[in-house]
Amino acid sequence: MLKVLLVDDEPFILQGLKVLIDWNAEGFEVVATAENGQEAIAYLKENQVDLILTDIKMPMMSGIELLEIIRRDHISDAYFVILSGYSDFTYAQQAIRYHCIDYILKPVEKEQLISILRKVAAMSETKEIRKKDRQKMEAAYLARNMIGLLNGKYDDVNLEYVRNHMQISEGVRYIDIELTEQSDEWEDGMARGLQRDLYQACQEWLREDSNHAIFDVSHDEKSFDIGIIYCDYLAAKSDLTEKAYLTAFHSNLETILQRPVQMLVGKKVQDISGISKSYGTACILKSLVAFHAKKDIYYYENEVQVNQNGIVLCKNSLDALVAAIEQNEKIQIRKNVDGLYEEIGKMGVAGDCVNLNINYLLFQLIHLATEQDNEVNQEKILQFISESSFEEGIMRGSSVHLSRFCCEYADYLTQLRKNVSRGVLLEIEKEVREHYADNLSLRDLSKKYFVNSSYLGQIFRKKYGQSFKDYLSNYRINEAAKQLLKTDKKISQIAEDVGYKDSDYFIRKFIEIKGCTPSKYRKEK
Repeated sequence: MLKVLLVDDEPFILQGLKVLIDWNAEGFEVVATAENGQEAIAYLKENQVDLILTDIKMPMMSGIELLEIIRRDHISDAYFVILSGYSDFTYAQQAIRYHCIDYILKPVEKEQLISILRKVAAMSETKEIRKKDRQKMEAAYLARNMIGLLNGKYDDVNLEYVRNHMQISEGVRYIDIELTEQSDEWEDGMARGLQRDLYQACQEWLREDSNHAIFDVSHDEKSFDIGIIYCDYLAAKSDLTEKAYLTAFHSNLETILQRPVQMLVGKKVQDISGISKSYGTACILKSLVAFHAKKDIYYYENEVQVNQNGIVLCKNSLDALVAAIEQNEKIQIRKNVDGLYEEIGKMGVAGDCVNLNINYLLFQLIHLATEQDNEVNQEKILQFISESSFEEGIMRGSSVHLSRFCCEYADYLTQLRKNVSRGVLLEIEKEVREHYADNLSLRDLSKKYFVNSSYLGQIFRKKYGQSFKDYLSNYRINEAAKQLLKTDKKISQIAEDVGYKDSDYFIRKFIEIKGCTPSKYRKEK
């Protein structure tokens, strides 16, 4: 309902206006009346309204003077309509000067008032649309500046904009939030839709601090994440500790989405200018948590142990393991892993020591792979290989888990050295040409050609400029287009011929790729 304030020094006119029409039916509510301009100003200083209807001739302050003060002192941006018993053009001129939208002569007619209300409603709707568009643009610009800070690519202009448009306190963290159950089999747009649901749920939790949520920070096609800029004041104003606040935040997200959610909490920094350090530690967490026990919330300080309190880095054993991985010697890899765990076991602090030594190993392996191909996302490779080598019943970070991971990573390095992309991608092109109507997936093809699927996905995109899924969709639709022109088959039959069991989905994909429906394509070509 749009809120209305009526101002007139004659009570019976105020009452007559209130009963003249069904205000609610027009989407309006008369929330207050005032007998003079001073009463109106006092009310407006404490309350917001959308429309003010005022008489022009009143004691103490005229309607024109009321309008002038409201505009001059920025008391209200409500729409203004003047009521008068005088058809003097001078009044109308003055009213228009202060952005009055209409001038009605008394006695007010029902149809005329309804007409003005509908005009106000339309103007208000347009104004609200513009306001939302402006808010979206401002949010996008703030996010752009914030992402610059996260990546360490910023100057004083970016920093000042963030500080001026976001409430910031001391004690700042970057938090990565993702849905933990994601599937390659999801239909196009499903993951994106769930990401938007997650973003909205984060904004609802943050309420007036909703601009602390940033959509799509990583820009990784397989990562549907939301970034949160956490500041200590967020927990303090809820009278909670940081841990209690984030636990409640996490629980709220899972309740709303009815899906498991994971939080990766970067290292705390003193000020927003250091947020890139916190963001970097959250990225490190992404590649490490696959080796740690499953949790809802991971804190960098708890998961990434430093060499203190007598915890020792088993450097000789680790270097020997790295050498075995580099040479792809499976037997030696297993022996070195067993030797590493035996050495750790003798120290009596296995949990912390395992974390420290695995972290060191992972960074060494990332370095090895980067030497082979610096354009491949090594952290994603680490995460994928670790998850694929983990099975139920095997403890994360155990010697069996680490042995499997190291053996798979050794194969991955061998693939990089051989530059498998050339031969395998040619074979995959052939697979698509010959079996495009079948249920092809990159995961199955990677098993067939003994290539890590995450690596294969990245080299595929590097060569073709699109994901395998999009490549296959384009090929299928192009084959369908040929059949539309060369045969008189039904569209449902063509859809099935090129691999789509659902005709509606086939039509949506055809429109997306060709820009028109299959029927129109057949008719116009």
